[in-house]
Amino acid sequence: MYMHLGRNFSSSSPSIKTTRPISKTSSYPSLNNHCLRQLLSTYTILSFKNTPETIITTIMSKTQVHQSPPASPNLVPLSKPSSQANNGIASLPVQSAPALQKSPRSTQMGLVSSTIEAVASPSTIENSLSVKAVVTVKTSAGGFFSELGISGGIDKVTDLMGKTLLLELVSAELDPKTGQEKRTIKGYAHKKGHNEEAVMYGCKFKVGEEFGEVGAIFVENEHHKEMYLKDIVLDGFVGGPLNITCNSWVHSKYDNPQKRVFFTDKCYLPTETPSGLRRLREEELVILRGNGQGERKSYERIYDYDVYNDLGNPDSNGDKKRPVLGGKELPYPRRCRTGRPRSKTDLQSESRSESIYVPRDEQFSTIKGLTFSAKTVYSVVHALVPSLETAVVDSDLGFPYFTAIDELFNEGVNLPPLQKQGFLKDLFPRLIKTITNASEDVLRFETPETMIRDRFFWFSEEEFARQTLAGINPYAIQLVTEWPLTSELDPRIYGPPESAITIEIIEREIKGFMTFNEAIKQKKLFMLDYHDLLLPYVNKVRQLKGTTLYGSRTLFFLTPDETLKPLAIELTRPPTDDGKPQWKQVFTPTCHSTSMWLWRFAKAHVLAHDSGYHQLVSHWLRTHCATEPYIIATNRQLSEMHPIYKLLHPHFRYTMEINALARGYLVNGDGIIETTFSPGKYSMELSAVAYDKQWQFDLQGLPNDLISRGMAVKDPTAPHGLKLAIEDYPFANDGLLLWDTIKEWVTNYVNHYYPDPSRIASDKELQSWWTEIRTVGHGDKKDAPGWPNLKTPSDLIHIVTTMVWVASGHHAAVNFGQYTYAGYFPNRPTIARTKMPIEDPTEEELKMFWDKPEVALLTCFPSQIQATKVMAILDVLSNHSPDEEYLGQDPEPAWKVEPVINAAFERFHGRLKELEGVIDARNTDQKFKNRSGAGIVPYELLKPFSEPGVTGKGVPYSISI
Repeated sequence: MYMHLGRNFSSSSPSIKTTRPISKTSSYPSLNNHCLRQLLSTYTILSFKNTPETIITTIMSKTQVHQSPPASPNLVPLSKPSSQANNGIASLPVQSAPALQKSPRSTQMGLVSSTIEAVASPSTIENSLSVKAVVTVKTSAGGFFSELGISGGIDKVTDLMGKTLLLELVSAELDPKTGQEKRTIKGYAHKKGHNEEAVMYGCKFKVGEEFGEVGAIFVENEHHKEMYLKDIVLDGFVGGPLNITCNSWVHSKYDNPQKRVFFTDKCYLPTETPSGLRRLREEELVILRGNGQGERKSYERIYDYDVYNDLGNPDSNGDKKRPVLGGKELPYPRRCRTGRPRSKTDLQSESRSESIYVPRDEQFSTIKGLTFSAKTVYSVVHALVPSLETAVVDSDLGFPYFTAIDELFNEGVNLPPLQKQGFLKDLFPRLIKTITNASEDVLRFETPETMIRDRFFWFSEEEFARQTLAGINPYAIQLVTEWPLTSELDPRIYGPPESAITIEIIEREIKGFMTFNEAIKQKKLFMLDYHDLLLPYVNKVRQLKGTTLYGSRTLFFLTPDETLKPLAIELTRPPTDDGKPQWKQVFTPTCHSTSMWLWRFAKAHVLAHDSGYHQLVSHWLRTHCATEPYIIATNRQLSEMHPIYKLLHPHFRYTMEINALARGYLVNGDGIIETTFSPGKYSMELSAVAYDKQWQFDLQGLPNDLISRGMAVKDPTAPHGLKLAIEDYPFANDGLLLWDTIKEWVTNYVNHYYPDPSRIASDKELQSWWTEIRTVGHGDKKDAPGWPNLKTPSDLIHIVTTMVWVASGHHAAVNFGQYTYAGYFPNRPTIARTKMPIEDPTEEELKMFWDKPEVALLTCFPSQIQATKVMAILDVLSNHSPDEEYLGQDPEPAWKVEPVINAAFERFHGRLKELEGVIDARNTDQKFKNRSGAGIVPYELLKPFSEPGVTGKGVPYSISI
């Protein structure tokens, strides 16, 4: 049997409830006070207000005493077996005596006073420190999001009253005499007070000097609900308070009896781990890896891999079956395994569920109020979109005229009555307005900054070209390095590979600047190339209702003032199944009305291609999707004590949950992307093709990305070691400054912990981490080029800088300007619904184009429901929460405890502040025409800091939206 003081206890026998205090008149064996004091001085277990007689009664109520020789002490176990304690049992030697020889009897154990002070053993009071523990538990908003079925944590402060936390201090070192782990020091923390944001728990420990340095603390949650621990502060040590940062959900012991362990903020490489913590370090990683079996429960923290086989929903509709992404046919990064059952109708697919498992600490921990982004995205798809679909009855209905589009910002869309009055209005204060003297609410969009500055910005060819350098997809523009332009696709399937863009067409468009040969030689021709990526899907997409597709190439010329001039758009349709030959046409921005309208149609198609590539590749694939395996591997292979874990952790916050939400509602079968973007149900499949053909790890860092697209060449004499092909390239100009700033910080950090290559080679956790990323997380490309070795500090600096850049700078550049540039959808339509008017037209189509080209173009644009759904989503995705965590704004607790690292972080913070000033200066310098000028929105997407809202600036640590 095991004595577990202050709570119910268990062993292999049934639990015994400690429900009734023992009467002071109860009979108990006599034991003189001298023996009792001798007993307590040898192994002091508790300091309490109870009498010595009550102590003995308590001990004996749980102990069966037998006759034994005087030299052999009986051992009284004092805690239940636990993998976290020293051999599971702390034992108290008790000398056998006739007075203790009683027959076994059943009794109810007395309740122990809530004023217990836990004391180390063996020690005397005089040689102990009194250490006070304060645990801060964060409360949740409670109630509001539960209206949407979103809930978690502790809803009310009152739920915490009368409940406790069991704390156990763990020594950092082994016992020098026995070579074993020292016994933990236990104590029960009780509620001491609360405010609007947190509840404080407290308890006191008596810590003997032989216990040594505290290296970790166990926490057992006695509540029936999980709770979010912010931190634990231990005050009373000679060196000052000891802070243990938790920022973690702690499950109820009723869900899982396993205690949680939290290590101190100090970092250790595996070989430098204090002896008393080595086993715990290894066991914690084993727990986080799981066993790959069963369906994951919401409170678990297990990280494991799976393919993307949960995008479709074949059980609801056969048309919603989607191919598995990941494997030989469609290589793809891995996602987090949920263990949900297989679909009943398609054993390759995982069944769908309302909630999608992510490890508990990857879920949104802190409460960010009504503007908290992921909850708002959830609300858009669950509340706002259905309201819109009810308001807009005809899903195919387009906008009748351009002024009707303007009415979205002026009049808005009337929403039907809501079940929960005021709910959407409270959630979306930017979007939902109440009509004066009316009970109805309207969805009224804020006018994007681009429209405010220049209402006709989207019509301009110069603006169309400028946004390839300073818009939300600056990752697609590339230098033309070969001529003629030729497809690499099989001509037997897709037709003649040669481009229809000829030298004559180009020379006609650049007449007065230079010849074609001069333009090629001087690197003046640039291109958006979506030809070979899209062409294999053209005939498939054209079988879908309400959309169409082409392969496309768009050529630009770099003028002497460093601005781009659009030259030509080539659209291609491959041979069709019904025998039609390849169709290929080139369009140029001429002045004649027919040619100009055809150019506008062609531009709408290219913009739809660019929007799809931006969302599916530049944004989703290269940031969200590619980062998830880094997160999983980091938690499976790097201990929380590892310095690289501490460095990467802020860059991974909340990414897994936002990715799970995207799989559930945005990129899923028949979700927002499929119903509003040109590729339709082939959207995610296209992203897998892009991963297979284009993704390499070493090209994810900004310098190598620019070089790979011909947008820069190495030049040791140039700033950042690169000479840009276009000097006024706002994304690259600001991005390289940010890249260098991040790299300097990472270099200082890595060199502190890894001063020589031998430490890299001997770090088993680090090597396992990198191996798992390459061979499992991105295992479909493990044999592809681009994976750096991990042998030196320089290798590690490059790897980590790349990961940090992708999560911060890259994501910010493609995400937070979305509403600014795509909020007015004619500037960046997500879908082109009709083919070009001159491609095999019917008489009716041709007449519509000739008589009413504006109406024909509006019919090509997204429908009303498509446009408004996308606009609402983009508004939310572009929004910064009030407590956004920006890159370099605040240090992690682990960085502050190490003076060298803290100083390096302060320099990092200072560099980011300087970067803000540089960007501001560039935006007011009139020589930079791609970021300044009349009606032009300044390029601020890589300014590190921002105020809340849709600001078009700010670089958060992580991909949290």
